[in-house]
Amino acid sequence: MMVRLTIVVTATVILVTSVALAEGDPKRGEKIFENCRACHTADGKANEVGPGLHGVFGRKAGERDDFRYSPALKRSGIIWTPQTMNDFLADPQKMVPANRMPYDGLPNAGDRADLIMYMLQVFK
Repeated sequence: MMVRLTIVVTATVILVTSVALAEGDPKRGEKIFENCRACHTADGKANEVGPGLHGVFGRKAGERDDFRYSPALKRSGIIWTPQTMNDFLADPQKMVPANRMPYDGLPNAGDRADLIMYMLQVFK
């Protein structure tokens, strides 16, 4: 019985998160990304303080050869999807303790959905 409840709760959380991500507004996401530009380029191709984000979705975390990632991120095994990006942006240090991204996270799920929708369009 407990296993079924856990599965139902997990499926519900995934469904709600997926719906929220699908409803993201890329125009609002572009405004939110302005905060990210302190470390990431707008076109996502060049590395700055943070790595270039072009082609990030579908890529393994810490995989770009031309950027020095934290050992924690390299070992994380994360493949960047909208869901893993959502989880990371919510609280980067909780998802990957000891990563080098000096960011406290984006607590609002709607803001994350908007940002991710923008990123999906721009960093293909």
